[in-house]
Amino acid sequence: MIEFDEQQKRMVLKLVYYGPAMSGKTTNLLTLHDQLSLQGRGELMLLDTTEDRTIYFDLLPFFYVAPSGMKIKLKVYTVPGQVRHDATRKAVLQRADGVVFVADSQTAGMSINFESFDNLEKNLSMVGLSIEHIPLVIQFNKRDLTDIVAEEQIRSAWGPTGLPVLMASALKGWGVLETFKEVLGRTFDAVNARHALTSRFGVDKEDFLTTILTVADDV
Repeated sequence: MIEFDEQQKRMVLKLVYYGPAMSGKTTNLLTLHDQLSLQGRGELMLLDTTEDRTIYFDLLPFFYVAPSGMKIKLKVYTVPGQVRHDATRKAVLQRADGVVFVADSQTAGMSINFESFDNLEKNLSMVGLSIEHIPLVIQFNKRDLTDIVAEEQIRSAWGPTGLPVLMASALKGWGVLETFKEVLGRTFDAVNARHALTSRFGVDKEDFLTTILTVADDV
């Protein structure tokens, strides 16, 4: 559901981090915001809900500008994980162009991951999106902890989905940029297939990714 003004050559892409409560969605965005270049990131904004938070930030308005003048802005959101905030989750998912599902690697969280993924599929459908067509990446977070499910078991369980599965520790800072790059690349491919960004507007995928994924000097 891309926001696209062809005459003005302006596009806004929206990425949403989804998953169960306490899986590390907020930590992902906090870490990502810290890791990206100060020149490209906007301020973190918090939308408080009872016992949970939705946060988002913009990569500054029209941060990426192609030689043709095509301007692309990126917005990154989390959703609240608590079931009681399902209406908020649906609202945040509206017009999403790509999704990262943040799963909890802890043994106790496996069944909750599946429940939350089912909820994602349902809510995507309710806002007019299809889980089969939207760019979607799975991240198993909290790999720095001890009581976690083995990577082989995770890949065996989630491999049949055909979705990319990445390992991460958002708290320690690794796997965060890799996850973001994966969903951003897949989102670009989906947008390019619909709007011919490369052939019509001269937007080079690698230049787009490199520009957005420039890291802060102190990372």
